[in-house]
Amino acid sequence: MLEQETIAAIADELAAAEEARETIPLLTARYPDMTVEDSYAVQNEWRRRGIAAGRRPVGRKIGLTSKVMQAATGITEPDYGAIFADMVFENGSVIEHGRFSNVRIEVELAFVLRDSLSGPDATVFDVLRATEYVVPALEILSSRIEMAGRTIVDTISDNAAMGGMVYGGNPVAVDAVDLRWVSALLYRNETIEESGVAAAVLNHPANGVAWLANKLAQHGDKLDPGDIVLAGSFTRPMWVHPGDTVTADYRDLGAITCRFV
Repeated sequence: MLEQETIAAIADELAAAEEARETIPLLTARYPDMTVEDSYAVQNEWRRRGIAAGRRPVGRKIGLTSKVMQAATGITEPDYGAIFADMVFENGSVIEHGRFSNVRIEVELAFVLRDSLSGPDATVFDVLRATEYVVPALEILSSRIEMAGRTIVDTISDNAAMGGMVYGGNPVAVDAVDLRWVSALLYRNETIEESGVAAAVLNHPANGVAWLANKLAQHGDKLDPGDIVLAGSFTRPMWVHPGDTVTADYRDLGAITCRFV
């Protein structure tokens, strides 16, 4: 494990990069012995400071749960990050592009929990019992660490590249639809760019939430009632630029749109 002073220094760097809206050099190039556990320690320190500064935690994101995302990043295991209330945007929002770095969009489902959920042996059935409803969501990726050559250690330290999320469409109970077959079409400026089906997330998007509960248990943590969990993308990340309008059509679950300025 890295020394606590080093973990704190990295958290300082990441906080400064977020404030300045810029990127820092790869952590793995400077700390070649840095481990996944070190990176979660950095992320936890960053999250702790956010809470101490008055930011309100509202849930977690899961990343790299689908083959298409793993292929896009070259990283072959899932990860997770924190969601604060100031990262959450309503459907139709106009969003400042410059708030983020290396801005990309992913298509996901968000699980909103009615009950707490904890590992280490959480299953898809535990997730479905604990979920109040599922709602369409877009994740806004923002990388505060340079992207070329990143490993999962860099990504986790960078709060799993979480920038923000947009939610919308129709909230549904988990037994109202076949979640594996929820599909979406992703448009940028009225041109379709990506499409996908939710089963791409570990064969069922609830499996991602179960993975998260079990991973959090390894770090002495759990999911709480009311938490939002972004279950992982079932499309490749789509780059967006100032002036772009993004729309995701989930058919029966409705649509989400936002515009970047």
